Amino acid sequence: MAPREKTTETTPDKAPSTPPGKPAGTLPTPPKEADDAAGFKLPDPAVVSRSMADIAERSQRLVGEWLKRQAGEEHAADPLNIGRAFLEMTARMMANPARLMQAQLGFWQDYMTLWQNTARRVMGIDHEPVIAAPSSDRRFKDDAWKENEVFDFIKQSYLLSARFVQDVVTHVDGLDPKTAQKVDFYSRQFIDAMSPSNFLLTNPEVLRKTAETGGENLLKGLNNLLADLERGRGKLRIKMTDTDAFKVGDNIGVSRGKVVYQNDLMQLIQYAPITEKVLKRPLLIGPPWINKFYILDLRPRNSFVRWAVAQGHTVFMISWVNPDEKLAEKGFEDYMKEGYLAALDAIEAATGEREVNAIGYCLGGTLLASTLAWMAAKKDDRIKTATFFVSMMDFHEAGELGVFIDEEQLKALEEKMNKRGFLEGSEMAATFNMLRANDLIWSFVVNNYLLGNDPFPFDLLYWNADSTRMPARMHSFYLRKMYQGNELAKPGGITLTGVPIDLGKIKAPAYFLSTREDHIAPWKSTYRGTQLLGGSKRFVLAASGHIAGVVNPPEGGKYSHWINEDLPPDPEAWLAGATEMAGSWWPDWHRWVTSFGKTQVAAREPGTGKLKAIEDAPGSYVQVRLT
Repeated sequence: MAPREKTTETTPDKAPSTPPGKPAGTLPTPPKEADDAAGFKLPDPAVVSRSMADIAERSQRLVGEWLKRQAGEEHAADPLNIGRAFLEMTARMMANPARLMQAQLGFWQDYMTLWQNTARRVMGIDHEPVIAAPSSDRRFKDDAWKENEVFDFIKQSYLLSARFVQDVVTHVDGLDPKTAQKVDFYSRQFIDAMSPSNFLLTNPEVLRKTAETGGENLLKGLNNLLADLERGRGKLRIKMTDTDAFKVGDNIGVSRGKVVYQNDLMQLIQYAPITEKVLKRPLLIGPPWINKFYILDLRPRNSFVRWAVAQGHTVFMISWVNPDEKLAEKGFEDYMKEGYLAALDAIEAATGEREVNAIGYCLGGTLLASTLAWMAAKKDDRIKTATFFVSMMDFHEAGELGVFIDEEQLKALEEKMNKRGFLEGSEMAATFNMLRANDLIWSFVVNNYLLGNDPFPFDLLYWNADSTRMPARMHSFYLRKMYQGNELAKPGGITLTGVPIDLGKIKAPAYFLSTREDHIAPWKSTYRGTQLLGGSKRFVLAASGHIAGVVNPPEGGKYSHWINEDLPPDPEAWLAGATEMAGSWWPDWHRWVTSFGKTQVAAREPGTGKLKAIEDAPGSYVQVRLT
C-alpha cells in the first residue's frame, strides 16, 4: 500500500544489416566450427561487423534526435531537489565527525576480516561469511557468488560497502524527516545501481554466457538497448515483457460483458452472469486511473471479476479513459461526478436497483471514500457497503512516494503538466519502478542488455507497462491535497462541488484490505482509515504486495492473510493480536459483504435493461495505449 502503448521500432533508412527474412537487429548464428579448442565460442567476424555497423547507425540517429530535442526543452538543474538534501546531510554529518569515524572504523575492521577470510579460503580453509545477502536477494543467486573465492569477495565487499553507506546516511542527527527520507531513498538507489551484478566484468553469469556465445549476448544486448531507446524516442523505456504475447480482450481482460454506459471519463462495463440467480444488490468496482482496470481481470484463473461473478455478484466495472490534453481541466471532483456518481445512476437504470456494494482499488478507494463522505453530506445512502483495496485516506506517512512530494518538485511537475495538459504515463511508471529498483529496473538491465535475453511473457508486467496519463488539474489536486497537505483526513479539509466533506460522517460498513509488503500504500497508513470512518469496519492484511496480495485467487492459495476483529489505534497492536489464515482473503470478503444482504434475483444479462449495450467488454477506452 498504489503500482501503467502501441510501440513501433524504427529501422535504419539504408539496407538492413541482417540477412533477408530476419528483422533488423537479429543476429545470425555463427558456424559451430568457430568454437576454439578450450570450448569457448569465437565470434563470427562477419556477424560482428554487420551488427556493429547497424548499431553505430542507429546510435548516431538516436543521438541526433536527442540533441534536437534537448535544444527545444528547458531543463531544471536539479528537478528532484536532491542536491539540497545531500548538502544538508553532509553539513550535519561533518558537525559530528566522531560518529563518521566510528562508522569508518567498523567498516575497515569488517573489510580486513574479509581480506583475511578470503586469503584463508584460497588456502583451502573455509570460514563463515563476514556478511551475507538475504535469501530473497536474487542478484546473487548464481552459485559462483558463493563457490568462487573471487566473486564471493566481490559480493561481500559490495555488501559491506552498502551497509556502511546506509549506516552513515541513516544516522545523521538533526535532519528533518523529509530530508532524511530523501537522503535514504536516493542513497539506496545509488547502492542498487552499483551492485556488481549490474556490470559485465563482475557478474559471473554474464561472463559465462559471454564465453559460451562468443559475445553474441552483448551484441544482442546492445540491440535490445537501442530498441528500448527507439521505443522511448531517445528515453530509455526498458521492455519488461513480450508485449506481442498479450492483447486486451483476446487473452487478458476476457470476462464476457458489455459496455452499457460511457462519458468523457469512463466506460461502465456490466459483466454477464454465469449463475442462474444473482445477488439483488449489484457490485460496483472503481479501479485507480493510474492504471487500467484489467488487473482485476488478467486471466480466467486469477480474475477477481470472474470469481465475483461466479459467487453471484452482478459486477459493474469502471474503465477510465486514458486522458489527453483535451481533459486537462478535469479535476478530482469530476472523477467523482462522472465516475462513481454517474455509475450509480447507470446501474439503477440498467438493473432497477438503487442500492449497491462498492469496491475502490488504491486511488479508486481514495476517491470512493471521498465520494461516500460527499454523499453523507447530501444524505445519499445508495452505497450500502464499501470495500477499500490498498487505499489510503490518511497520508501522514505515505511511504517512499513521499520522497517525490515537496514544494520544489510539485512546482516543477505542475509547470510540466500545464504545458501539455497531463502527466505522461511513462513518468508515473518510472516513479513506481524506482520504489523497487532491483526487481523492476536492474534485473531487466542484466537480463536484456548484459545476458542479451528477450523478456519473458508475463501478464502482470504487460499490465504494468500499459501506462496511463493523469489530467493536470486532477493530479495537482491529488498531490497537494492528499500527499502534501493530508487534508482528506481532516474534517472539512477538502471541498468537493462546494461541499466540505468529513470521513467521520461515513456510516456504511467498510472492509479494508491491505498488503503487508506494499511499497505504494504502506499498510500501516491504510490502517489509519479504520480510525477515520464511522460505522462498522473490518481490516484484513494480506501477504505480499500492492498487486500480488490483492490478485490472489482461492484456487492458488499462494499467500496467506491475517484477521483481527479488534481495531486498536496502533496498527502494530492490531497485528500482534491478529491470526494468520492460510490462503486467499477473497472468501472472507465474500462472507462479509453477503452478511449485509443475501437476497437473490434472476440473473441479469447486460443490455437487457433500460441501458442498451454500446460494445463488447473490455470496451474501447482500455484499448488506448501510449506511443
